[in-house]
Amino acid sequence: MADLILVVTEQRDGKLNRVSFETIAAAQAIAKQTGWPVEVVLPGSGVTALAQELAAKAVGKVYALEGDALAAYTSDAYVYALKAFIQEKQPKLVLFPHTYQVRDFAPRLALALDRTLISDATAYKYEGGKLLFTRQMFQGKFAADVSFGGDAPWMATIQIGAFRGDQAEGGSGVIETVAAAVSDAPARVTPHEVFQEAKEAIDLTQSEVIIAVGRGIREQKNMPLAENLAAALGGEVAASRPICDNGWLPIDRQIGSSGQTVAPKLYIAMGVSGAIQHIVGMKGSRTIVAINKDPEAPIFEIADVAVVGDLFQVVPALTEEVKKAKGS
Repeated sequence: MADLILVVTEQRDGKLNRVSFETIAAAQAIAKQTGWPVEVVLPGSGVTALAQELAAKAVGKVYALEGDALAAYTSDAYVYALKAFIQEKQPKLVLFPHTYQVRDFAPRLALALDRTLISDATAYKYEGGKLLFTRQMFQGKFAADVSFGGDAPWMATIQIGAFRGDQAEGGSGVIETVAAAVSDAPARVTPHEVFQEAKEAIDLTQSEVIIAVGRGIREQKNMPLAENLAAALGGEVAASRPICDNGWLPIDRQIGSSGQTVAPKLYIAMGVSGAIQHIVGMKGSRTIVAINKDPEAPIFEIADVAVVGDLFQVVPALTEEVKKAKGS
């Protein structure tokens, strides 16, 4: 068993999922305490250029796990290929970003390897030679430190926003191409186009600027306030659960424990009180700006910039200033 941390990264349609760098940053933070080196594997077909991007930006060595069976994602092919790769490398720890795709195949991979998987970890501790991961319980009301009860390789998925991707340290650019193991059994799954509920559906985890709307918006007719600011900043509009429950925005734009977990560079919360169910979905944002007329609103406890005021006055003025700054 090698004292090695292996990070499984994600790509789709020739583009890296940026949360992969967050997981690399987590691995590197653990490595500083444990002394375990970090390596990365990128499954796919024709992923050499993406592997080079990973190696240049983040780590010392990247394995391009290449195979035609990995050209389009299926859990069968990923589990088979990664199981063989992990059995060959025998790392101490395997980390994944907690994405929709990983949630699909990682439990099956853990079962195939007969190993433990800790999912959706928000932090870690290394105490007395023992590695612990922190998981949120009961929709973020409690946090529990959990450890691995079985033998390595141990496996964990890292919550989006728990670590900052821009803190991943530069690497040496070393790449090794590895032929992916392919099952002799007939494929049980035929991949089709990636499902979207609607053409306007969006993966908010990839957005760098998010304008979130809460109850303070009062009525649906006031939604253009957020839309205009988002347009000026080149961002996306999202919401707390009550807004989506009212049908003012589609459910795919909900942030929180029952929606998406995001970590944009800029998160502007308009009239969002800051219930724990919402905060667990956005607290990893790099810069949080909260606008609320209630000076005791919980959102201010995590905000980098707190604006106590009427959003109906603050937001239009902010939008105009952004437009002036951009010369539009």
